[in-house]
Amino acid sequence: MTILDRFRLDGKVAVVTGASSGLGVAFAEALAEAGADVALGARRTDKLERTAELVEATGRRALVVATDVSRPEDATALIDRTVEELGRVDILINNAGIGTAYPATRETPDQFRQVIDVNLNGAYWVAQACGRVMQPGSSIINISSVLGITTAGLPQAAYAASKAGLIGLTRDLAQQWTGRKGIRVNALAPGFFPSEMTAEYPDGYLEAQAPRLIAGRVGEPSELAAAAVFLASDAASYITGQTLAVDGGLTIT
Repeated sequence: MTILDRFRLDGKVAVVTGASSGLGVAFAEALAEAGADVALGARRTDKLERTAELVEATGRRALVVATDVSRPEDATALIDRTVEELGRVDILINNAGIGTAYPATRETPDQFRQVIDVNLNGAYWVAQACGRVMQPGSSIINISSVLGITTAGLPQAAYAASKAGLIGLTRDLAQQWTGRKGIRVNALAPGFFPSEMTAEYPDGYLEAQAPRLIAGRVGEPSELAAAAVFLASDAASYITGQTLAVDGGLTIT
């Protein structure tokens, strides 16, 4: 195996949650370009069909499964369907997530719980289902955020708590599963990338954050997707329990 071969995902089967838009689409397309078949989970199946077309355009197989990750039964069904239709699960990109920006004194219990249920609990349910069927050499990648590491000037207590929780979850699952099951578990902490969430930011917000970006710009989705392909591949076979910030330097300013 050459060094470039270690980055290939030929013969692998990946699952991407939150694959109906934004970064989820970029993850799915990149994994397919690297050689993986891809199961796509999200609540909006109409948009999933468009992601499936991008996967199939690379010559890989796509599977669309309506999934609300906050429901443990949906998470289990997504993985069961993937094994049934595509034969196995080698890679999980735990990408499904929502965000809010409510001031802490006004955020309701239901608003807070909704974010935790999707971003943290949902990631756990899908990872748990994968942990039961994945074989040695598999890889789980939780999509956290720089807001799990630092702050960025918006009132996002629920979102920040959920993303910090994902970093802790990543460490613990790596400790439980890498030695015993051969499943690596890592996290990505994206900075600012074009997405449905950043499209909802207040006018001028990204411009105000610009001085913190050493790279001098927001990221391209393909740059984050490339990091995910790395962590999913044999090129990262000795990496587990880590959180990789892909943020243009934001977390060191």
